[in-house]
Amino acid sequence: MPALREVLESGWVAPAGPAIAAFEAAVGAATGFPHVLATASGTAALHLAYRVLDIAPGDEVWAPGFTFVATVAPAVQMGAVPRFLDVAPESWTLDPDLLRRELRAAAQRGRLPRAVVAVDIYGQATELDAILAACDRWGVPVVSDSAEGLGATLRGRHAGRGARLAAFSFNGNKIVTAGGGGALAADDPVLLARARHLAAHAKDPAPHYQHSVTGHAYGMSSVLAAVGLAQVAALQERVVARRAIFARYVAGLADLPGLAFMPEPDWGRASRWLTAVLVDPARFGTDREALRQALDAAGIESRPVWKPLPQQPVFADAPSAGGAVAAGLYVGGLCLPSGTGMTMDEQDRVITVIRAACRA
Repeated sequence: MPALREVLESGWVAPAGPAIAAFEAAVGAATGFPHVLATASGTAALHLAYRVLDIAPGDEVWAPGFTFVATVAPAVQMGAVPRFLDVAPESWTLDPDLLRRELRAAAQRGRLPRAVVAVDIYGQATELDAILAACDRWGVPVVSDSAEGLGATLRGRHAGRGARLAAFSFNGNKIVTAGGGGALAADDPVLLARARHLAAHAKDPAPHYQHSVTGHAYGMSSVLAAVGLAQVAALQERVVARRAIFARYVAGLADLPGLAFMPEPDWGRASRWLTAVLVDPARFGTDREALRQALDAAGIESRPVWKPLPQQPVFADAPSAGGAVAAGLYVGGLCLPSGTGMTMDEQDRVITVIRAACRA
């Protein structure tokens, strides 16, 4: 990889150097954000977003319950109180109608959230326009957790565009990876400049080490940036490949009773980072866990969809609204092998095992 070799030969391996600026520019070009900060992880990007929004102990941060723990973990570690909202069945992302009702009720109580986090799921953009409209009425900022949304679009623009801040992930399992790392993006240069300051230990301008606030070691290394730079260039090819994998699963399995695929609303175009299915045991003849075990016995890895955060022990006492949709998705949902490098023979083997597991 020429970019990686160039970094190693140059000696720029720390969180500094031209490779990082080039990577940030590439992410900006791919997502449409004018200001991008490369970070050590997607979780670090979310933590910085909460820092620059001045989340304080006792503040409420609202998010869909159907997501990975990293969506809210940094805010909780800052002392915020999470409140979980259900997702919409047509998208598996935050339900805007429920959000509107909950914001109205919160305004009447005099306790609006400090931030609402919209989350892209399995390569599908959330309905950000409706979420922004609901939050703008009450002056509540929106953060987009787009860790799973790279390459997805919403009404022709990239996932996350329009949010106050958007966080992306380049972890090893993502559609584009640097082997790790993340990015924080925004339209507001002031917010990004503050995040950049915090990501570099919040060092004050001085010839010596001086700090008015504490920061973090959240910068991405030049080595990871070089790897990511080559990967971002292939983003659209990866999206085409993942969507083709999804379409092949549909062609091979759609006739089975009791098996349904993650829907794609007409307002968005998913990257299909992961292909997820719902198993109705009454019609399919066996449940999601039995199907997972059948795949595992054949040497094929699959995983249940996200266990809703309100069901996690750490959030047992957290307030929530709704939750039946997310709970149903967890009971029946399974993520199938979806890697860009899958061969047709490998995918055929997955399809064959699933068809054999159907007892309808």
